[in-house]
Formats: sequence, C-alpha cells, structure tokens
Amino acid sequence: MDAVSLAAPPPLSEILASARVVALPLAARFRGVDVREAVVFEGPEGWTEFSPFAEYDDAEAATWLAAAIDFGWMPQPAPVRNVIPVNATVPAVTATAVADVLARFDGCRTAKVKVAERGQVLADDVARVRAVREVMGPEGRIRVDANAAWNVDEAEHAVHALAEFDLEYVEQPCATVDELAELRRRVKYMGIPIAADESVRKAADPLAVARAGAADLLVVKAQPLGGVRRALEIVAEAGLPAVVSSALDTSIGLSMGATLAAALPDLDYDCGLGTASLFLADVLSPGLAPRDGALPVGRVVPDPDLLDRHAASPERTQWWLDRLARCHSVLAATPEVAAEPL
Repeated sequence: MDAVSLAAPPPLSEILASARVVALPLAARFRGVDVREAVVFEGPEGWTEFSPFAEYDDAEAATWLAAAIDFGWMPQPAPVRNVIPVNATVPAVTATAVADVLARFDGCRTAKVKVAERGQVLADDVARVRAVREVMGPEGRIRVDANAAWNVDEAEHAVHALAEFDLEYVEQPCATVDELAELRRRVKYMGIPIAADESVRKAADPLAVARAGAADLLVVKAQPLGGVRRALEIVAEAGLPAVVSSALDTSIGLSMGATLAAALPDLDYDCGLGTASLFLADVLSPGLAPRDGALPVGRVVPDPDLLDRHAASPERTQWWLDRLARCHSVLAATPEVAAEPL
C-alpha cells in the first residue's frame, strides 16, 4: 500500500494554536476512570484528537500523536462504505445495571462485555454476560473482552463457563502471543474465535500474532497504531478479518475510527465505535453515538460552547499540553514514527 505521509510533524506552535483539553464524565466507571481527558486540535484537514491513556509513557503516546497529526494534516483513504455498524459496550457493571447500559446504545445488535475486571471473580462475569443475553435475546451477538487479564488455564475455564451464552469471540483473553496460541489450540473444538487487541496495538511487532496463528481476527484502533493508513497496512499484511474499535475517544477520535472502518476492504463484524454512548458529555451535540446501530462516516466539528463547558482544570490542561510537547519532541527526533509505512 502506498502511503503519503508527513516527513516530520508540523511545528508544535501550529498544533497548540487550536489545542483544547477536555474532561468528559462517563456514565459508568470504565477502564478505571470516571472522566475521560483528551486534547483536540484542528489541522488543515479538520479536527483531530490526541488521547493516550494517562499511564502510557511518552514513547508509546507519541504513536497516538502521530495518528492525530496524520488525521488532521493529511488526506485520508477513500471510504468504501458510508455507515459503520457498531456494538454496544458493557463495562464491568453489576448484572442489575446491564439493561440501563444497553439502553444507551440505540439499535445495536452486538454487545462487547468487559470481563476479568480486577477485584471481581468469574461468577461476576457470568452473571453480567447472562444479563446481556437476557436483554438482547437469542439473536443478539455477544463478545467478551478480558484485556489480557487471564493466564491460559484461567482463560480456558472462563471460555467454558461463558460458552453457554453463544459467544461471537473472546478478545485478548491472555497477554502473550504464545498464550493466545495455546488457548486457541485448546478451545478450537468449541468454535469460539480468539481476537487479538493488545497483542497488536501494544506490540513491537503487530504482525507477530498473525504469523503465530494465535488469533482468528484482529481488533485495530486508529490512535494506538499510528493512524488510519498504518492500521490498514497492518490488517492487509496480517490477512485476518478486523474489527475497528475505539480507545474511549471523544466523537472526534471516533470519526477517525469510522474513517478506518470505512476504508477496510471487508468489514465482517460490528465495530467497537459506539462508545460515545458511555459519555455523559461530549465535544459536539449530539455526539457520534449509535443511531439504529450504526455511525455515519465523516469528519466532525466540535461545539465551541462544549469545549468551554468541559474544559479540563488548568492543572490538567497544562499536564496534557506538556505531554503533547514531549511527544512532539519524540516525533521530531524520530520522524519515521510518523512518516514511514510499516
């Protein structure tokens, strides 16, 4: 795949000229946070987003900045579809809260359920997934995401415990490629596919999981992989079906994810881009939340009033702008992070 990329990032001053840091409250605690913070800014091609998770170091976060710059400064691949079917996302809530969560996802026929939450046990997962099945009925599709929390034996036991709910696939049940390959061998007879997420987006070699035969499909995210075109290259080289998912982005970041999903030659699974429904506030109104189970494809523009209303505190704003500057220095020192195709 040919890639037209910036040889170096734009000047930091050009990014900071429009940069706004927002703090958006969530409807339920997700990934250990109640408020999602992000930097949004405008490039020549439109608005873009930089929102690596707070615990990521500058080297890893710089890849997210490369993605933001690419989306804001470079034309994106042409879409082959103009709407993206998406799944509901169910955090590690109690079973009694499941119906309220699913009600926020208009028309979604698929649900991704978080499991293996720290401080919970497998019985909590079973109860949550059972509640999702009861709400969605027999025709609904259910996938679970363990975020690499199980070892192989724990994962095998969990897959058996959850199999009665007719799982579409199990996402990142174990941490390493070798563990995923072993688990896939053990549960292959059950017909439940294994999906790789962290083994792609957090790996030095994102193609290792495909070469090892350790997964049946890939979960790809635009920001962590360095942008839409880089993610497309990974999918093409891996030769596996792909699901595009969000990194708990604002609606601006979700538009980047939708651009990626729209450009994939094949899209066999509903995508994890409906997460604006987990937010109590967003940078535009209405946010890029599911309507009839899908998202439109196209760039979005934030509402200036909402940027003001949900601005992060001065201390957090400075923290994010300092982080952005450090990541910009990483890209300036190693432009191939932003410029070279994989």
